Order: sequence, then structure tokens, then C-alpha cells
Amino acid sequence: MFNWLKTKISNVIIGYLEKTVWIYRPFTLTTAEVLVSHLEPGDILLVEGNQRVSSIIKYLTQSTWSHACLYVGDAIGTNEKGEMLSLIEATAKGGVNAVPLSKYDHFNSRICRPSGLNEMEKKEVIQYVLSKIGLQYDMKNIIDLMRYLFPYPPVPVFFRRRMLALGSGDPTRAICSTLIAQAFQSVKYPILPRIELRKIKSGDATFQEKEIYHIRHYSLFTPRDFDVSPYFKIIKPTIEKGFNYKEITWADD
Repeated sequence: MFNWLKTKISNVIIGYLEKTVWIYRPFTLTTAEVLVSHLEPGDILLVEGNQRVSSIIKYLTQSTWSHACLYVGDAIGTNEKGEMLSLIEATAKGGVNAVPLSKYDHFNSRICRPSGLNEMEKKEVIQYVLSKIGLQYDMKNIIDLMRYLFPYPPVPVFFRRRMLALGSGDPTRAICSTLIAQAFQSVKYPILPRIELRKIKSGDATFQEKEIYHIRHYSLFTPRDFDVSPYFKIIKPTIEKGFNYKEITWADD
């Protein structure tokens, strides 16, 4: 009885959060065809979503990016329309799923490429997310979901990241960046580790500072972290294909 009611309420909340906003203006017209010519398997595609929950995530993380997907190339195949299912994402409603690049056609996006990973390690990262496809998250934890009903919660800046990891239910793990963070942590690849400076004795009287890296819990990662991480290269298709500002046609006004 109570489980049925909680499921019903959760579905209503999710339906509300996934409604699209009526105004969305992309910075540039980046099509799926442009993206696929610059993406490599193992890349992360950050997206500025246009749903209500996107606005909340952007506010809490103080970032443009509200969603993250992992590009897996042709590892899965095509859908019934013949489109390559090249992105793996995690959403509250659909769980872990494979979608085509066309889903984010004309959305503001950014490509983040891990630096230093060899082909075998990239395959391990991709295999990790592939093994999670079809995993559905339990949306019965209403308290976890209700955090997204307040577009601008009156909380200090330092606590906003914690807001996304509030509680311990499955809705926390349904956040897209959590799945990707787990995949990269499976091969010990850093995203934004917590760095501790520790003094190490060297010789009889001298001390040297050494950086000790600690892995952050995966529930604390947000799409923004892949953008600001010093270990991911930012790929901008407009620049990569050869940008010349002198070729821009400006309006007379």
C-alpha cells in the first residue's frame, strides 16, 4: 500500500522535473554530425540540459553543464532508425541507457577527453558503463527526489555540492556524473581528487612536501568536475576544424 503510494508520488515528481523549459538558446549550432567527427571512444560529452531539473543542477554546481554522457562509439550498434547508439547516460526515469548523438543535437555541449589513458584502459572504462545498461534505479526515496523541487535552495555555496549527494537512496546514484565517475575510478583515473600535502622527512633534518591523493566519493561528482579537472582535455569542434574569425559575416547593425 505505502510502496504503491510512494512510487506514485515519485513518478509525479520525476514527470515534473523532466518538463522542458520553454526558452532555450544554444550558443552555437553544434550538430550531431559535427560532434561525431571530433569525439573518440572514452570521451565525456557535457550537455546544458533544458529540463527543470537541469536548472537546479546548474544552480547547485554553479556551472553551465547539467548532464554528462560517455561516448562509446560503435560498441553497441544502432537503433530501429539506424542511428548509432553511441552515448551512455544515466537518468532518474530511464536508468542507464544508450542513446544516439542526435538526442543532443543543437544543445550547448563540451567534449572532455581523458589524458594519458591507453586504449586498454579506455576499453575498461567503456566496458564498465556498458555493464550497467538496463540498470533501473529505485525512485521510491521521496526525500532524495524532493531536493530537486526547489530551484534555488537557500544553502551556502560550500554545501551545494553536498545537496546533490543528500540521502542514501538510489536517486543519488541516478545522477549521470556518478556513473561516469565510478567508471573512471575503476581504472584509478583521477577526476578531482582530494590532495593532501604531507611533510616527508628526507635525510637527517630536512623535510619535503609530498602530495597524497585521496579518491572522492563518486556521489560527490557533478558534470562540472570533468570540465574543470586538470586531467581532461577540452575539445571544441569549432576550433578543431580550423577557426578563422576573419571569415565571420557580421550583420550591418
